[in-house]
Amino acid sequence: MHQYLAVTSNGLENLLVDELTKLGINDAKPVQAGVRFKATNEQIYRVCLWSRLASRFVRVLSEFTCNDDMDLYLAASAVNWVNQFDSSKKLVVDFNGTNREIRNSQYGAMKVKDAIVDSFEKKNLPRPSISKDQADLRVHVRLHRDKAILGVDMVGGGLHQRGYRSESGRAPLRETLAAAIILRSGWSAEKSLLDPMCGSGTLLIEAAMMAANMAPGVNRPQWGFEALDDFEPETWAEIKSEASVQARRGVKKVDAKFYGFDNDARVLKTARDNARRAGVDGLIEFELGDAAKLKRPASFENGVIVCNPPYGERLGTHPGLIALYTAFGAELKAEFGGCQASIFSSSDELLSCLRMRADKQFKLNNGALPCHQKNYSISARQANNSGDSVTESLVAPDFSNRLKKNLSKISKWARKEQLDCYRIYDADLPEYNVAIDVYLDHLVIQEYAAPKNIPEEKAKRRLTDIIRAAIQVTDTDANKVVLKVREKQKGRAQYQKLAQQSETLTINEYGVKLIVNLHDYLDTGLFLDHKITRRKLGEMAAGKDFLNLFAYTGSATVHAACGGAKSTTTVDMSNTYLEWAKENMKLNGQVGRQHRFEQADCLQWLEKSTAQFDLIFIDPPTFSNSKRMEQSFDVQRDHIQLMTQLKRLLRAGGTIVFSNNKRHFKMDLEALDDVGLTAKNISHQTLPTDFARNKHIHNCWVITHKE
Repeated sequence: MHQYLAVTSNGLENLLVDELTKLGINDAKPVQAGVRFKATNEQIYRVCLWSRLASRFVRVLSEFTCNDDMDLYLAASAVNWVNQFDSSKKLVVDFNGTNREIRNSQYGAMKVKDAIVDSFEKKNLPRPSISKDQADLRVHVRLHRDKAILGVDMVGGGLHQRGYRSESGRAPLRETLAAAIILRSGWSAEKSLLDPMCGSGTLLIEAAMMAANMAPGVNRPQWGFEALDDFEPETWAEIKSEASVQARRGVKKVDAKFYGFDNDARVLKTARDNARRAGVDGLIEFELGDAAKLKRPASFENGVIVCNPPYGERLGTHPGLIALYTAFGAELKAEFGGCQASIFSSSDELLSCLRMRADKQFKLNNGALPCHQKNYSISARQANNSGDSVTESLVAPDFSNRLKKNLSKISKWARKEQLDCYRIYDADLPEYNVAIDVYLDHLVIQEYAAPKNIPEEKAKRRLTDIIRAAIQVTDTDANKVVLKVREKQKGRAQYQKLAQQSETLTINEYGVKLIVNLHDYLDTGLFLDHKITRRKLGEMAAGKDFLNLFAYTGSATVHAACGGAKSTTTVDMSNTYLEWAKENMKLNGQVGRQHRFEQADCLQWLEKSTAQFDLIFIDPPTFSNSKRMEQSFDVQRDHIQLMTQLKRLLRAGGTIVFSNNKRHFKMDLEALDDVGLTAKNISHQTLPTDFARNKHIHNCWVITHKE
């Protein structure tokens, strides 16, 4: 008998012990990410062929203390490799782990390879050749701190490679992990099984192979132990033949029904092809279907629903997922009373959207990603009551009720004012710290950074509730909900690029058409709190030469042009936003030489310009230290210097509309008077109804020459 290590995923050790015991191993003992045991050749052949959970089996040849490369080389040299395999065999060394001295796994593999080759040469035997792609035998090394295990891989490639899957679909599960999920789901071979988001079919195929008592390795063409000198071909042929016969007979004896649904026809074709290669295509019905509209098959009685829904590592990047899990949970309760469900996901927040209480839950990893598997019992009472609208309204009730109240009031005002974009919520309740804006039939939810005293998991769960409630209250398609994280920004950081989707909408604001982009940037191209300011500029601009500084996407310029401005000059440092401004102008038919666009640092442009204007709008950042600016800018510190420069450009009888969003900004009226200007605060008059709660969203002043 030899000593073996069965390698598996963290969290599956005890499950693998149970499996090996059923396969005839008597002394299986769990270790970190593995199981240790002793076995004869016949036993190891059998467990290699039949194990659904192990990723590989390693015959342990040496265990030793390894402080440096010399320890590694000497320990590898001490193994009698000549007795293990013939020099005609091609080999490769798989080295896992590092320590203080051996910091590179490739270097560790090279030292072990050198020791093996040298051991053959010392006995005047030919050198075994090395082949990464076509190795007959894989040598396996595990190093953790100063402890090392050295052995030969009895399998070759990973045991998750069953041979039936040619392509994986959108988010593949390893076959070994899929088998573990099935074993922990509460399903047994006499029960029907349904996967409503089956992807490439791995969960269903693994379950069907279990039901047919089909060895997972029955179709594997090559095994590592076949290259060893003590390989027993007759014993192996008998075990393999027995498994082949069992597979053919087992498929015919399966009574359970297997159902797979997915909304992607291409992926379903892959699933059917995989099932055919696995030999279980006759057991599984694959159909096109939407998990959010899942209906119970006629013959599905007291079965098990198991699935691995899509999930994101960063919750909220896909609000559609929240809607999917919510709708899926509702369908489970409405359609599958008396059944069981087992859902595997990396996001506990998304699982909470099912609104079901788990009977059991397990933690395990999908690769490096920590995941949860939760098992649920669906009672008939849940099914009967699942359509109760009162139950559904319990999602964040305080937040939902406030949002309903705001939406009722503000949407009526917006329709009257000819506005397609408006804010319906702005951190009204401190515990629900977001802003929500409507853009036609879209929602933009801006998540303010959570206070440091709020645990991350609690903040995630609360954000999930916000998104669910917002979708429910506004009846918005989840795919038209955009989530952004907003923190305090300095200068042009507010304009940073977020994505590359380039999906734009054309919206109406007081009769003016404007382009917004909901996805690509932190801001959308339109500051909603300035809508009344822009309308006012349009009313003031008739027959005047208009200047827009720090113009962003030029929305104020468009209002001025549509209001009859004689000429417009639009200045911004960003060429991207100037091009956007040009498109906004074209959309409204405002083209011609009278409309000028200047790409420049606005402060430097001001110092050099000699042009004269009747109406100037300036909305500078609170603070800016852009690399393209020669010096930093602080609106509180520098606003008088700014006004001094603007006065030069302002004609007699002209007007400056000056705005900024610095909270508690104080206009230096005495210094302004010394410059020869006078100011009137119109902040209250420019505050729209949808920003009435946030009286400090911006400051706005009308500044003119002193009489």
